[in-house]
Amino acid sequence: MNADVRRIFAAQALRAFAYGFGAILLGVSLEAKGWSSGRVGLLLTAILAGTALMSIAVGTLGDRIGRRRFYAGLFLILAAAGIVFAATDEFWVLAAVGLCGALSTDVVESGPFTSLEQAMLAGEADSRTRTRDAIATIAGSVGALMAGGPALLREAVGGFPADQRFFLVFVPAGVIGAIVASRLSQRAEVEKRPGLGLPLQRSRTNVLRLCGLFAIDSFAGGFVVQSFIAYWFRVKFGVSVEVLGLVFFVVGLLQAGSFLVATRLAERIGLLNTMVFTHLPSNLLLAAIPLAPSFPVAMVLLFGRFALSQMDVPTRQAYIAALVDEEERTAAAAYTNSARYLTRPIGPALAGVAQQVTLGLPFFIGGGVKAAYDIAIWSWFRRVPIGSEEGQLEEVKR
Repeated sequence: MNADVRRIFAAQALRAFAYGFGAILLGVSLEAKGWSSGRVGLLLTAILAGTALMSIAVGTLGDRIGRRRFYAGLFLILAAAGIVFAATDEFWVLAAVGLCGALSTDVVESGPFTSLEQAMLAGEADSRTRTRDAIATIAGSVGALMAGGPALLREAVGGFPADQRFFLVFVPAGVIGAIVASRLSQRAEVEKRPGLGLPLQRSRTNVLRLCGLFAIDSFAGGFVVQSFIAYWFRVKFGVSVEVLGLVFFVVGLLQAGSFLVATRLAERIGLLNTMVFTHLPSNLLLAAIPLAPSFPVAMVLLFGRFALSQMDVPTRQAYIAALVDEEERTAAAAYTNSARYLTRPIGPALAGVAQQVTLGLPFFIGGGVKAAYDIAIWSWFRRVPIGSEEGQLEEVKR
């Protein structure tokens, strides 16, 4: 593992720790301020919309500006966002900062930072997707655990509103991340080429179908981002920040374990089967959470959901690569990722509206739509021939 890879992993771990911390505290602090579910949903929508907009900016300008420069700039935006979120609870100010694209509603961010990291690591001799995902998830889990930190931390950063001041953790994460980004070598960059690359040809129809399906799945996921789940547990059961931190610490460990199990399972039953037959039951568990009569039952359902839900991440990436021709892989990945980014911000806004009907309705909608996605992708693609699954699994396993 060369120095650049170690630095990228370190920067990602710092960011994931901050995101894990913030994913818990965002929902809890807004609930403590008495924000309505509709306003919470709009703020989460702004954050996700910022992720989508900045992801598009990375795709169009990242190589032209320079990957290292763009990467460092994102970390500095993250630090500035932490200061603003700690200092004020004015909705329009927070929404504007959310639109800057450096924040995340989940522990594992899949937006502009990740897009740059994937590009910078692509030149390595092997794929480090599974390692990168596991590191981010574990670091984010520790951040979630620390969100309910000791009373000493609560007093150490006085001068800011209660519950919000902990967003200052984004400041050192952002500053240190920017320093690490600036120390990456020239190998992180790419030679600038004219034109937009090779378009999709043979695989165009299949990729467009996947774009539509992934857009639906991502839209449904927007109803149940982790910040909303923390908010729901707080309102429904009055769960403390300390307990929520512990819950999402365990969630992160389950996600990290699922990354490690996914490729072994795919070797036995195939990529598409692994994607569908782990994702579908996880979505049924998600839809069942608001039916739980008590916090322990809801917690068990949540753990079961996250133990299965992330197995489709590495297998989905490998499936896309196996489905298309080698020269189409970059375009296929870009189109399918963009489809996910563009629809996800809609979910939280609609979730805020749905909560006005009943608090748990977003779980039913999110789980139900995601289950329909699983059935649709299985129906459309189970007979579609693909390239070598073994080669793509080897890439994911490294």
